[in-house]
Parts: sequence; C-alpha cells; structure tokens
Amino acid sequence: MKVYLNSIGCRLNQSEIETMARQLLAAGHEIVTDTAVADKVVINTCAVTAEAARDARSQTRRIHRHNPDAEIVLTGCYATIAPDELGKVQGAGRVIVNQQKAQLVQMLDPKVRIDLPVFDQEPVLREFFAGSMGANTRAFIKVQDGCDNKCTFCVTTVARGAGQSRHLGDIVTEIQALAAAGYQEAVLTGVHLGSYGHDFGSQAGLRDLVQAILQHTDIPRLRLSSLEPWDLAPDFFALWQNPRLLPHLHMPLQSGSDKILKRMARRTSRASFRELAEAARAHIPDLNLSTDLIVGFPGETEADFADSLEYVESINFARLHVFSYSPRPGTAAAQFPHQVNGKVKKERTQRMIELGQRLSHDFHQRFVGQTLNVLWEGSVGADHNGLRWVGYTDNYIRVQANGPVDLFNRITPAEIVAAAADGVTGVVSGEK
Repeated sequence: MKVYLNSIGCRLNQSEIETMARQLLAAGHEIVTDTAVADKVVINTCAVTAEAARDARSQTRRIHRHNPDAEIVLTGCYATIAPDELGKVQGAGRVIVNQQKAQLVQMLDPKVRIDLPVFDQEPVLREFFAGSMGANTRAFIKVQDGCDNKCTFCVTTVARGAGQSRHLGDIVTEIQALAAAGYQEAVLTGVHLGSYGHDFGSQAGLRDLVQAILQHTDIPRLRLSSLEPWDLAPDFFALWQNPRLLPHLHMPLQSGSDKILKRMARRTSRASFRELAEAARAHIPDLNLSTDLIVGFPGETEADFADSLEYVESINFARLHVFSYSPRPGTAAAQFPHQVNGKVKKERTQRMIELGQRLSHDFHQRFVGQTLNVLWEGSVGADHNGLRWVGYTDNYIRVQANGPVDLFNRITPAEIVAAAADGVTGVVSGEK
C-alpha cells in the first residue's frame, strides 16, 4: 500500500504524522511524496484558525482531482469539531476524530503493529530517516495531549480534551532510538507542554522529563516547542546549564493588554510574563524568545492594541507569530460581544507583523560577525559556489550558506555575515 501523509498546523500534528509513517513502514507499506501515486491519503487537520480549516478542505478537493481513486482519510482537530462538515467535502473518505487517531493506522491495515517493541524500532527509524518521506534531521516527540485550561478563544481544548501525559520511560526510549538512528535533534511537543505529568500527580513533570532525557539519551540537541507561560517549576530554567538543551523558548503571550488577557482567560499577566521572560534570559545566554499573538480579539480597542504593541516591543521578542482573531465553533469568545471589524483586524495585524519583522531583524543582527553551530537540514538550490544549504542554529535562527560538500544532518560552525528579518546568511567554516 502506498500512503501519502500530510500535516496542517502545529508540531504536535507533525509528530503524530511521523509516528504513523514509522508504523506503516514497519508493516511493509510505502510512504510516498506524490499524491498521484497514493492508494491512501491521510491529512492531519487543524482548526486553530478559519484559514487552517479552509486549507484542509482545499487540499482534500485538490488531491481528489489529481487522484480520484485514492481514499482520503481526514483526522485531527478540524475532523473532530466538525466531522459532518468535513465529510461533505468533495473527495473526503473516512473522517477519524482525535479520540480514534491512535488506531488510524490499524484502520488502514489491521496487520499493522502500533506497539512495535523497542529492540525493533531502530531499523524502522533508520529507514524512515533515510527516505520515503524525505530526509529528517529533527524529530517531533509527542509527550502529552490535551489541555485543562479553558482559554476562551481556543478550539484545541474542545478538539483534544483534557491533558494526558505519556509515560516518561516510553518517551526516553523513543528518543534514544531516534538518536541511534541518526537524528540530531528531538523537539518535545504537546498541547500544553508545561502540564506534562500533572495527570500523574507531578507538578514538576516537565522538568523531570527533560532531566531524564538529558541523562539517559545520547540525542545531541533537545528543544522544547510551544510552552505556555505558567505551570513551570521554580528551578525550571536551571536545566539550561546543560548545553544540549537549546536556547530557544516559544511562550505564547496572545495579547499585551491585561484587559484582553483576562477576557481570553489566560493564566498570565503583563507583570508575570515579564518576570518569566527576565528569569529565562538570566539563565539562558543568547535566548531566542518567540511568541504567539492574536490581534483583534473581541472587545480589543485601539488603546488595548496600542498597549499590546508597546508591551511586545518592551519584551523584545525575537520572533512573532501573528494571527487575526477568527471565531471558532464551540469556544466562548465566538459568542462575545464587540467583535472587531475585519478591516480593523487586518490593519492591526499588519502593524504587529511589521513590528515583528523589525524585532527579528534586530535579534539576528546581534549575531553578525559571530560563529554559530548550525544543524544543516537540506539544500534549496545551487549556484557556482555550490549547493545553497539551509539549517538552524541552536537558538533557532535560520541560516543559509553555500557549501560544496554534503552538509546534510551535520552540525558545523558557520560565521554569520549578514542579517535579515527571516534569518541570516553564513559562511561555513573552512569554505571561504
């Protein structure tokens, strides 16, 4: 069976798709990168914005036009909150809600083993790493799912339910197998990463998990994905004394206005977020601190937005992920009064994006003239100087550099020679 797998949205979705790929490969199936030759197509959908939902529908229709014989299986958050709507899209086959996602691969083939023993994992991981989905240098590791917070804008809690953590030993074993297979970096993912272990009765679960991974695996680089700015142990940032834990934190703020944060039911404030950011920077040199922001939340006035702009600039984030608010079904905010006009949202969103571009450029400019270690993830073309390689520094700055040798999945020093809002240009050491 030839299977095409695709993920829309968050790193957690990507982690789930990678797990499906390994399970299918272990059962002797082929993962393909061309929908035209696929027997089955799986799309892990997202519902966080209206645009993400539209993307799922358009992908389904487009793939069906190109390959009407392929069964298109739709899963993920959009498939969970609106299964009937998604099932009516032209080309849609089975719609699998999140609660059944763990069994999806066995639905495609009942002979697939989803409990592959540890001693059998490394060969499968090596095959997955080498090939059929395209080469991978970073692995996304799902450590927990769901969230117990009730942010008024968030449909993910509706779609994924309460927080559930994986057992620490299973995570450590998976990461060690990935390291043995050649992966250079593991990224821990979850809906609410900071709540890891709470359902086991451990309020310091994420700290303990990170310590265990650093102690019991050989993975060269460990990174955390999106981390809500609460539920962190008091000594959490001391973990970064180990250089394998990378100096990059993505902590979603969502708004720089205390009034709007309360309407969002966020468990943070301007003061507490600033205190957390200062503590992180005190412990982590060259920290890349990025965030998410929702613009045009119901009730946001021009004064509230001005507060947000001022606060975001004062925190001096390295990168902003900016979203215009869109009402999501089943969320409290969708019923709030004082919804912001679409034209106003668009204008404010553009202003926040422009601030983010300036902050990113300033952050990148700090490293011009320095030599940073880069994990090279692939090439994006060639010229007379050789292949043009793209990779990421330990603090998650995107680097492009020419290299006449094969740099894929290698970590090498590169001198940073120029900066832009979307990354930097480097010169690989020894290749001047």
